[in-house]
Amino acid sequence: MKAILSSLSSIPLNGLSLWFMAIFTIVFACGAIYGTGYMKHYSGRPLRNTLHWISYAVAYVSMMLLCVVENSIAFLVSWEIMALSSFFLVIYESEKPETIKAGINFFIQSHISVVLLTAGFMMIAAKTGSYSFSAIPRYCAGSNGMAAFMLLFAGFAVKAGFVPFHTWLPYAHPAAPAHISGVMSGVIIKIGIFGILRMITLFSIDFVAAGAVILAVSAISGLYGVMMAILQHNLKKLLAYHSIENIGIIGMGIGLGCIGAGNGNAALASLGFAGALLHTLNHALFKSVLFFCSGNVYHGTHTLDIERLGGLAKKMPWTAALFLTASIAICGLPPMNGFISEFLIYSGLFGWMQGAEPGVTTGAVFSILALVMIGGLAILCFTKAFGIIFLGSPRTETEAHEMEPCRIIPLAAEALIMLSIGIFPSFYARLAGSALACFPYAGSSALAMTADLGHVGFAGLILLLLAGLIYTAKSRHNTRRQVSEGPTWGCGYTEGTPRIQYTATSFVKTYVQLFSFILGTRKEQEIPTEIFPASGHFESESYDKLESNLIDKPLDAYRRFTDRFSFLQNGKMQFYVLYGIIFIVFTLIISIIFR
Repeated sequence: MKAILSSLSSIPLNGLSLWFMAIFTIVFACGAIYGTGYMKHYSGRPLRNTLHWISYAVAYVSMMLLCVVENSIAFLVSWEIMALSSFFLVIYESEKPETIKAGINFFIQSHISVVLLTAGFMMIAAKTGSYSFSAIPRYCAGSNGMAAFMLLFAGFAVKAGFVPFHTWLPYAHPAAPAHISGVMSGVIIKIGIFGILRMITLFSIDFVAAGAVILAVSAISGLYGVMMAILQHNLKKLLAYHSIENIGIIGMGIGLGCIGAGNGNAALASLGFAGALLHTLNHALFKSVLFFCSGNVYHGTHTLDIERLGGLAKKMPWTAALFLTASIAICGLPPMNGFISEFLIYSGLFGWMQGAEPGVTTGAVFSILALVMIGGLAILCFTKAFGIIFLGSPRTETEAHEMEPCRIIPLAAEALIMLSIGIFPSFYARLAGSALACFPYAGSSALAMTADLGHVGFAGLILLLLAGLIYTAKSRHNTRRQVSEGPTWGCGYTEGTPRIQYTATSFVKTYVQLFSFILGTRKEQEIPTEIFPASGHFESESYDKLESNLIDKPLDAYRRFTDRFSFLQNGKMQFYVLYGIIFIVFTLIISIIFR
C-alpha cells in the first residue's frame, strides 16, 4: 500500500491536468450510467457488449494517462490506445456499412493526428536529445519553436475537430451509440484542446502570432460548424456540427489568451484562457446531455430524421425539458452555463479592442462579429430542432414514451451542474484558478474576474426567479378558470395531415438561400402540374463543401490516376513473378551505381 501511495504521489499533476481529469470523469460516469439503460436494447450481443464496455474503460484510463504523462513517447502510446479504443466504440453496430465507413474515416484521421504529433515531438527530440516534456523549454531557447508548435497544434486540431480537420465528426458521432456520441463530443475531442493548452504552458514562442492564427482558425471553425448544423436533418449529425462550432468558441478563448500572454496583458490572458477552460467544461456538460437526449428520441421513435418527428414533448416530457435546458445553454443564453464562458470571451475581445492599433481593432471587431453570428445562428438552429422535434403534432405514428430513470437521472444531474455554473460562476472560476495559473501572465486578474462574474450570476438568478414568478402566476391564474384542451394549432389550416406543418427544411429556407454561396445543398423534386395534384415530391440534402473540395475531389483524382495502372493487376501469376524480377534487377543496378 505504501508503494502504491508513493507512486501516486509522484504523478506529475498540475491544475490543468486536474481540471480536465475532473471533466472527463464527470462525463464518463454519466455516460456509463446512461449507457446501462441504452445498451439494454442490445442485450442479445453479450460478446460484443463485453468488448464495448472494456473499450469504454480503456478509453477513460488512456485519457487519464494523457493528462499526467510527461514523456512524448508515453504520450503517443497513450494517444494510440485512446484512438483504438474509441474506434471500437464507434463501430459497435458494425453490421451497418455506414458505421464501418465512419469508423474507418475516424481511424485514418486519428492516425493523421498521430503522424503530425510524432513529427512535432521528433523535431524537439532531435534538437534536445530528450523525449521529456521538460526538454521543450530548452528546445525553444535554442530555436524559434514555432514550427514544432504548429505541427503539434495541427495534430491536436485533428482530434479536436477544428476546420479543416473536422470531416470525421459528422460521420463518427451519428454512427456511434448515443452514450458514446455524448462522450466523444463531450470529452474525447477535448483531449485535443488539452494537448493544445498543455503545449502552450511548455513552449516559449511568439504567442501573439500563434494566438492570431488560432483565433482566425477558431472563428472560421465556429462559423462554419454552426452554419452547416442548421442544414442537417439528422439530429446527431446536427449536434456533431455543433461540436465543431463550440470547439471554435473554445479556440477563440485560447487564441485570445495567447495574444494576451504575448503582449504581457494579464487581464486579456486571464479572460481568454478562463473562457476556454470554462467553455470546455460547459460544452462537455450540455453537449453530452443533448446527445443522450438524441438517444432517447431514437429509441422512442426509431428515427433521427427531424422531418419525421414532432409532438414528442407530450410523450417524452423529461427528455423535452432536458433538451430545452441544454439548448438554452448551448445558445449561450442566461441563466445557463454557456452564457458565462462566452461572457468571458466577449469581455476579453472588447478589452483587446480598446486602445489598440487599427489593425488589432479590425481583428477584434471581426472576432466579435463572428462570435455574435455564432450565437445568433445557434439560436436559429436549436429553435428549429426543438420546435420541429418536440412541438406541434407527430408527423408519423410512433409509440414514443419516456425512458427509464437511468436514462434521465444522469442528464438531470448534469443539467443541475449547468444551472449552478450559470448562477454561481464565481465558484467555478475559483475552481479553475489553479488551471489558469499554469498559463503565462494568466491568473493575476482572476480575483477581479470572479467579482465581475458574481454580478453576472446574480443577474442570472434574478432572471430565473422572475421566470419562476411569471410561471407561478400563470399557473394560479389558469386554476381559477376553466381551461379547455384541443389539438395543436393548425397554422391557420385545420384540414389535411400533420405533415403540412413547418418542416426543418422550410424553417431555414430563407437562411439557405441567403448563404447558398457557402453551403452545399442538393435538391430532388417532382413538381406537379395539375391544379389539384394527387402527389408531389421534394427532398433536399446538404453536403460539406470543404470536405468535397479538400478530400473527395483529391481522392477522385487519385483514383483516376491509379486506374490507369490497373492493367498491372491482371491476376496472372507469371506477371507478378516478372514484377519481382524487375524490382530485384532495378535494386541491384541502383546499388551498383551509388556504391
